[in-house]
Amino acid sequence: MQPGRAVRQAALPGLQRGGIVEEGGVGGTDMAGSILSAMPLRLPLLAGLAAALPSLCAVCRAWQSRRVCADCVARYSRAAPRCGRCAAQVPAGVSRCGACLKHPPAFDHTVAALPHAYPWHRLVAALKFEAALDLVGPLGERLLCALQTDGAGPAPARPLPDLILPTPLSRQRLAQRGYNPSWQIARWLAARLQLPARADLLLRHRDTLPQLSLPPRRRVANVRGAFEASAAARPVLQGRQVALVDDVMTTGATAGEMARVLKAAGAAGVQLWVVTRTALEDGRRAPRARE
Repeated sequence: MQPGRAVRQAALPGLQRGGIVEEGGVGGTDMAGSILSAMPLRLPLLAGLAAALPSLCAVCRAWQSRRVCADCVARYSRAAPRCGRCAAQVPAGVSRCGACLKHPPAFDHTVAALPHAYPWHRLVAALKFEAALDLVGPLGERLLCALQTDGAGPAPARPLPDLILPTPLSRQRLAQRGYNPSWQIARWLAARLQLPARADLLLRHRDTLPQLSLPPRRRVANVRGAFEASAAARPVLQGRQVALVDDVMTTGATAGEMARVLKAAGAAGVQLWVVTRTALEDGRRAPRARE
């Protein structure tokens, strides 16, 4: 993170229409975004009221003021050395995994906040499939912390991106869920980092099979052509650094395809910000990341 770049902790600013975030604003295209955009002036009041009320920790069920208590965060979010390119766990002192050295992916850097393991995989699943939007803040906080730290010390100075994008859902999937979990996290981060975020530049025009259900040789072909840049993307992306936000990263093939599409549309660089990262070699035994 850039030294001296303050992290904004205030409530969300005024929301824009059409899913476009201009400098200093946040907008949404999904159901939750539409509801919030209708009452931006009430957000600080609602946020303050929610913070003042007691809550059950989503992990240990203890009564306290935070949705995930400090004890559970400390117990289950210990940092681990990870590949700087794909965020796969690596031995201490190793900066790149063998897979990235042999076949560098299209994206340039990955920040993963947490392993896709207990209890975080359950919280991610609740956000994705049970509309647990109250978990956006706790999961966003873990990702924000990961962007600012590297193990026990500060993260190396890395310029902030120019733009934050969510991993898109297809129209059919968005209609089924009513919201995009990645967009919820992306705009939460955008508000606090004072960065623009847009949900209309990268589109997903078809669903794909879950990557973990396929052998490695079929994973790239499974997502090839699933994404495209919108008509408005090229002038916005030209020469800009982009951060792609997702709730979980599995094989990296989907992220690689999105990065390829964004760079073809003019992006100068693409980094990934993910809440959880599955284990590479132990994927069959790791908690399955549902699509």
